[in-house]
Amino acid sequence: MKGLVQRVSGASVDVGGCEISRIEAGILLFLGIENGDGQSEVRELCRRVLSYRIFPDNAGRMNLSVLDTGGALLVVPQFTLAADTSSGARPGFSRAAAPKAAKNLYLDFLELARANAGAERVREGRFGADMKVNLINDGPVTFMLSAGQGQ
Repeated sequence: MKGLVQRVSGASVDVGGCEISRIEAGILLFLGIENGDGQSEVRELCRRVLSYRIFPDNAGRMNLSVLDTGGALLVVPQFTLAADTSSGARPGFSRAAAPKAAKNLYLDFLELARANAGAERVREGRFGADMKVNLINDGPVTFMLSAGQGQ
């Protein structure tokens, strides 16, 4: 399981020309689910995302997590993070989890994030949709986190 974490001043998701989700300051997480991922990867990656210290403290050092700051989390499913890009000019997607399994793990991730951060602070994209993601990357600050076999 992979998560591309971006510290944002704001982010939103549009589907079919309509905004379906929006956050102010916090984290935009692109979530990639791979074959073999399960509940342990959901738990580990969720813990890492919520506790990852990427927000500045009073001294300007990255010492605070999204939980510490009271920021929001916008989780966007992105199967392309599971792509095999090791050769050629076209990515392969054999590493990506099957859609039904991936959707279930995505929903489990959202449920766990809401339980740990508060439902009002967690927003979501739409699984399987053609989404337009808008963001203001703060910093820019971007990290790739992994859980499970892809670490």
